[in-house]
Amino acid sequence: MDFDSGFENLQKLMSATAIRHKVLSSNIANSDTPNYKAKDVDFGSYFDGGQLSMDATKPMHFTNGAPLGSSGQIVENNALMWGDGNDVEVDMEVAKMTENALKFQAAVKLVSEKITMYKNAIKRV
Repeated sequence: MDFDSGFENLQKLMSATAIRHKVLSSNIANSDTPNYKAKDVDFGSYFDGGQLSMDATKPMHFTNGAPLGSSGQIVENNALMWGDGNDVEVDMEVAKMTENALKFQAAVKLVSEKITMYKNAIKRV
């Protein structure tokens, strides 16, 4: 019997969004710091780590998807700079944080649904 790796995968996704939240918060905190370069988490590099791979259980499932790993990179944005050399756009950072929060909330909801599914299965045994 194979262990359901869904919980582990969702935990990794939540960890990745937590890291990104810290980076985006730092950008907003430094929005008035001269020569500060906004940063972001390169989720593509997370997907290259091979730690969140999916199993193809049916012939129509993808087989070469890029899995989420734990070695994501923090990269500088290539945005236009303001007069003081700072390139933080607070509105963009807030939008990214909102998107990131939605990803985290979706992962939490999936964890909750998996727990409910297991509870229901146990009750029927």
